[in-house]
Amino acid sequence: MQYIKAVLLAHTKEIRSDGAIVEVVVWELLEPLSPSTHSFKYRLYYGADNVSRVRYDNERGKGDHRHIGEMQEEYTFTTIDKLFDDFERDIADWG
Repeated sequence: MQYIKAVLLAHTKEIRSDGAIVEVVVWELLEPLSPSTHSFKYRLYYGADNVSRVRYDNERGKGDHRHIGEMQEEYTFTTIDKLFDDFERDIADWG
């Protein structure tokens, strides 16, 4: 297995009063993770009771995408700030 060198930029985990979990992990890579064209590897998660409600991530071969409940769709990454804004909006829309 080949590993790509990366720098951890952010890792936060919050357990909310209702038991929901919000976790954000962002790495900066030396080169894009194909087919993504940017240099970030990320996983943004919101869920409860071991059930994912909102998740944004990218992976080799699959690229940038998001999950809303059981639905998965392509996500167009532009900036880290926009990624965080979209994630927070989807969390707010969930409730």
